[in-house]
Amino acid sequence: MHLELASPTAEDTRAIGAAFAPLLRARDVIALTGDLGAGKTTLVQGIAGALGYDGAVTSPTFTLVREYRTPTLPLVHADVYRLDRVQDALDLGLDETAEDGVLIVEWGDAVDALLPGDRLVVELSVPGEDEVRKIALRSEGTTWQTRWERLEQAVDSWREAA
Repeated sequence: MHLELASPTAEDTRAIGAAFAPLLRARDVIALTGDLGAGKTTLVQGIAGALGYDGAVTSPTFTLVREYRTPTLPLVHADVYRLDRVQDALDLGLDETAEDGVLIVEWGDAVDALLPGDRLVVELSVPGEDEVRKIALRSEGTTWQTRWERLEQAVDSWREAA
């Protein structure tokens, strides 16, 4: 299952995150991939805001992990960009980090083998000079199969023309 979205502004990127946030449930894993500055943290801002978090959501590049307690679902936001070794990622305990909430991993492709097979992969890119972000959503495993139609509906206004 795969969706291609267009996000002309940072506000659209936040809105896309907010649109699918209500579909999230405990133990979900989202792997974010893409170039620096493509909007990974901006997407997380939209997700956290939609889950009821009203504080600042910033990149955990230097802290590695930030936890946002929302009224609906705890959100663990990890960034593995600065990790040099697989052991460093293992030491973070990502597999245990969000047992009662959602784990979102920036640069998730770098620790692909350490993440559960069931996950939502979100790839963000800025392919052209017009600065319109492309956001590709892909389901791996089975956890999103029952929610995929609702996900498609939630983000329909940003879908790329076929």
